[in-house]
Amino acid sequence: MTGLTLLHTSAVHVPVFDALRDRDHPGAVLRHLVVPELLDRARAKGPESVAPDLRELLAGSAGPVLVTCSTIGAVAESLAGELGVLVLRVDRPMAAAAVRAGPRITVLAALESTLGPTEALLAEETDGRPAVITTRVVAGAWDRFEAGDGAGYLALVAEAADAVADADVIVLAQASMAGAAALAATSVPVLSSPAPGLAAAIAAAGHPAAVDTPQGAC
Repeated sequence: MTGLTLLHTSAVHVPVFDALRDRDHPGAVLRHLVVPELLDRARAKGPESVAPDLRELLAGSAGPVLVTCSTIGAVAESLAGELGVLVLRVDRPMAAAAVRAGPRITVLAALESTLGPTEALLAEETDGRPAVITTRVVAGAWDRFEAGDGAGYLALVAEAADAVADADVIVLAQASMAGAAALAATSVPVLSSPAPGLAAAIAAAGHPAAVDTPQGAC
């Protein structure tokens, strides 16, 4: 299998994806690249502002790349064709599962900058089917994350999920929110991106010739 590079905007994702690899994909080769300034710039100037940096980073890739930041995932994915690199966004498999779950989708995010790319991805995955997408920023959550209070961060996200009504499925827009799915008591399915995103990327890395575009890969 071709090795897989994971592009992160926070180092907290490294042990999460390594643990998923060890649990679900033993023997898979993961290489981690952590570039926090990409998210900082995307938040300040918009996701498209990081395209030049992504071109430089992705052009040097020796194999497929999984982008774990939802804010910049669409921009990175759009560069795949011109760079000749297979680029996968971690949230695409989650989005596909969400639209299969039902038309009423609630998106929870800790950052405002994540909502636009996630809503656009869900709309793309509906493939013309009717859907009602509601987006919400979890107040105070990102402050907890930046302060290093992971437990408090996940508790706020889980609390927000439990407050959702009239939804067929809840989408946790950021990979860092994944742990909240197990904490939530709601009967509404709560989807997160790391496990399905990594599984799809490892499958694609093992069969690169079968993948025509980043969209088809996931």
